[in-house]
Amino acid sequence: MSSAPGTRPVRKEGTAISRAMRPLNHVVERFIPSALVFSIVLTFIVAILGLILTPTGPADLIVHWGDGLAGLLAFMTQMALILLLGHMLANTGPVRAVLSRLASIPRTELTAYVFVFVVASAAALITWGLGLVVGGLLAREVAYQGRARGLELHFPMLVAAGFGGFVVWHMGYSASGPLTAATEGSFLQESLGGQAVPMSETVFSTWNLLAALATIVVVALALFLVAPRRGDRITQLTVDARETAEDGQEAVVTPADRLDASRVVTVLPGLALVAYLALHFADGGTLSLDTVNWSFLALILLLVKNPFELIHLTQRAAGNVGEILLQFPLYAGILGMMAGSGLIQVFSDALVSISTATTFGIFAFLAAGLVNFFVPSGGGQFAVQGPIMLGAGADLGVDPAITIMAVSYGDQWTNMIQPFWALPLLAIAGLKMRDILGYTTIVLLASGLVFVGTLLIVSL
Repeated sequence: MSSAPGTRPVRKEGTAISRAMRPLNHVVERFIPSALVFSIVLTFIVAILGLILTPTGPADLIVHWGDGLAGLLAFMTQMALILLLGHMLANTGPVRAVLSRLASIPRTELTAYVFVFVVASAAALITWGLGLVVGGLLAREVAYQGRARGLELHFPMLVAAGFGGFVVWHMGYSASGPLTAATEGSFLQESLGGQAVPMSETVFSTWNLLAALATIVVVALALFLVAPRRGDRITQLTVDARETAEDGQEAVVTPADRLDASRVVTVLPGLALVAYLALHFADGGTLSLDTVNWSFLALILLLVKNPFELIHLTQRAAGNVGEILLQFPLYAGILGMMAGSGLIQVFSDALVSISTATTFGIFAFLAAGLVNFFVPSGGGQFAVQGPIMLGAGADLGVDPAITIMAVSYGDQWTNMIQPFWALPLLAIAGLKMRDILGYTTIVLLASGLVFVGTLLIVSL
């Protein structure tokens, strides 16, 4: 059932935040194209820069682009699985039941907004795909249950809080940049001098864990301060818009149907994956994109009732993956042009010329935030920008772990005002980007202070 928010007008002019954000809302609504168009536009921008800034000719540039298109096929599959499995995990029956129980916890309007943000942040630290879906589902569940208890909750603010949790995803377990750097044989290994950078030096470093905690606290406080109060103009969820927890069960008629309805069929490979992961880590294995994906798959196999439900969850999640899959070859082609033409070195030299070892992390963070507008996928952004930043950082003697996390922070930072990753959550909520942008911009500003402060401190 689609959502049907209703507005209770009290002040027609809206809140101070919404008035201040109207110009940006107008720009986003009218002038920002789709993420796919962004990747195509960026392809031509890089091609033009390659022709202007390097001696590469048009024919050679096309060859570099074409040769690069297939350069990230394995990585593309890993990224697609993270999103697919995160969506599936969030929609399993046990996880949905947990979300319903969690939604009954907030007892006031202000705590509801903060609660949704904190839970969505925790989910995003586990996996970005899970965080996005949990943010949308929990926002709706809190809105529905809160209305039944007489709370006057501003639904767009709840959804913004749910999406705001995404601002810490690249500091957690599914961080594609740090995971790629930790994976032997990844495309970043050459830029790292042939050595992988373990997750213990990036995501699980003390300074990053403290930064993640500080970000959640600061953003939660900011959301608490700007949330609508009683008497403000709010838009409530007026009907039960929750998705039914359909499990895709079908009639059991034939022996084949009984096999499809058997839980044993999913539990056995799930247990096998758990055993494999236990042996992997017991033998000194490290986290990588593959081990993250297998851990999520193991949980899904153990939580679903049978293959019928597994197939149903897969079909529902697959629609969120298609557009991303189409963009990765374009990102790989961009990387091929930049590497083949020498444009990577040109950009690296430019960044080094304006940076010091102390300020490089901040410049890398800001540059990554800008590039994220054009390459909204964290994995795709590392494919395009990772070699540039790592090369520049190496020239200045910057710890590669700082460079990796600076790019990670920049990537997650401007997601708050870039509509691409909000689309799955907005589809769940039945809203548009302009409905939440005023509040997600607050998340951008609050988190940016923490990110800049962290990078400055660790670079001293």
